[in-house]
Amino acid sequence: MSEKARFAKTVLFVPPGVDPEEVTDEMVLPGSNIVVGPYAGHSQIKEVEFVKSSSRAKDCPKDNRPEFAILGRSNVGKSSLINALVRKKEVALTSKKPGKTQLINHFLVNKSWYIVDLPGYGFLEEVGLILRLTATVLLSFLWLFARAPDSAKTDWSSFTKGYFLNRETLVAVLLLIDASVPPQRIDLDCANWLGRNNIPMTFVFTKCDKMKASKGKRPDENIKDFQELIRENYRQHPPWIMTSSVTGLGRDELLLHMSQLRNYWDQ
Repeated sequence: MSEKARFAKTVLFVPPGVDPEEVTDEMVLPGSNIVVGPYAGHSQIKEVEFVKSSSRAKDCPKDNRPEFAILGRSNVGKSSLINALVRKKEVALTSKKPGKTQLINHFLVNKSWYIVDLPGYGFLEEVGLILRLTATVLLSFLWLFARAPDSAKTDWSSFTKGYFLNRETLVAVLLLIDASVPPQRIDLDCANWLGRNNIPMTFVFTKCDKMKASKGKRPDENIKDFQELIRENYRQHPPWIMTSSVTGLGRDELLLHMSQLRNYWDQ
């Protein structure tokens, strides 16, 4: 393998149908490590409708349409990103109170695929909101995101197993990471769990429009630090992209990336 191909396979996300030896700079989406391949196609969102909320994985839609699950800490901007993607403010409920999403919410896009809004795992740190969770969801996410010993990590609830592990229509998880703050342990633990269980994911860095704080780092510096930590556990780096729901940064590029994943899944 040439040095160029080795770089492409370890640093870039090379989709099916692309020879690592033939990757050029022009094929990489701006603000990402994602290479555009032959499966990239129509990515415009023409219509979106809310389908249902489910408290259990087995209650989710069973029509075999491909879906992307959006996951992240409760204050990472999940609802804002969904609204920015579909360009409809009322689609996902945006709230200043973390943990507003407590169910599995399915949104049907172009009558052909789903965006799935999952509960934000950061709300478990908000004592006032814990009391609002159902016992099932609470126990599920405590097991999922707590730093439990390996012997306990196989004893997760049906909520976790049923969706992340057994959802056959799940194309990929869009794991949202707040680029305006340094890497968070809870995000790294989530990414590592998804990786260990071979669940496809894309890191979507949010709030990339934020300016550098007086004592903090710029979003691109936080992203670099996060990637360095991820490389310790991944031989091939997962796809990642920078976004901003305020400026629209990365919106079209993320939708194009999702289109090529979806089209390959449909084969």
